[in-house]
Amino acid sequence: MSRSVGLAHIVRQEDGTSTGVWGVFRLKSAFQPIFAFRPGGRLEVTAFEGLIRPFRDGEGLAPGAFFNAVPAADRMHVETLTRTLHLLNAGACLDPSAALFVNFDPSLFSQPEVARNALRDMRLVLHEAAIDPARVVCEVTEQRAAESALHLFVQALRDHGFRIAVDDYGAEESGIQRINALKPDIVKFDAHWITRLMSSGPGFALLEAMVSEFRDRGILNLFEGIEETWQLELAERCGVDMVQGYVLARPEIAPTSFAAFSRVGTTAAPDSVRARAAHGSDDAQTARPSRRAAGRAFGHRGAR
Repeated sequence: MSRSVGLAHIVRQEDGTSTGVWGVFRLKSAFQPIFAFRPGGRLEVTAFEGLIRPFRDGEGLAPGAFFNAVPAADRMHVETLTRTLHLLNAGACLDPSAALFVNFDPSLFSQPEVARNALRDMRLVLHEAAIDPARVVCEVTEQRAAESALHLFVQALRDHGFRIAVDDYGAEESGIQRINALKPDIVKFDAHWITRLMSSGPGFALLEAMVSEFRDRGILNLFEGIEETWQLELAERCGVDMVQGYVLARPEIAPTSFAAFSRVGTTAAPDSVRARAAHGSDDAQTARPSRRAAGRAFGHRGAR
């Protein structure tokens, strides 16, 4: 089997996780839980988003600063490496029943050959990580892209068994035209945009209408960047399917502590975590946080 571009830059760690090496940078995976609303006001971890954490000489670096330092000619290789890290680390330390969100910059996939190589790399890594493609949600980020090429690439992702999410809905390049054209499985609403809409009655009504319309079209809704309790309460009132943000859980570098909330694990969550959860689980081996407990139950190690 051919060697993936991403796998060529991977270093395996003794704890079973992987790190990436790109020039003077060492890259690590962080994961942030995504929660689904369940009956009775419960929130259940249903997915994780992979986020990169770069280091130089042992010191953490802002992800934006790292990506800005990557030459244009190397952007595809670096994006491949970051997805590879997330897939390998998800396979090593996350609940296998949870979905995994990974990002794709659509501006990089204007050429069919580039898209074919990216999909080849993903299949090689998925085989290595023992992850079913149906578990992977490919996020199309808000960057500008040639729409015809993007449509072909998204269809190729679907043909390989991946689900599609449009990221940052409401941002400049992620409007209703992209939703109509790509017909995603999931829409992730831009954090700044939903905060503005939640701040007024008419804005909140518009948000409710959009959530309802997408649901009627068979599209799941996800609000990201939820950082305040009032935002979480309004998200629930809106009828949104999933939420993500600091009020619930901060990202953690792999290996994470999120295994305590595994729906399929054989180890019960610590008593201290159970005590903070307002509702019990359907499974005796699982602790699921309530809306008020979730933020306290997670996130003691992560950084944005």
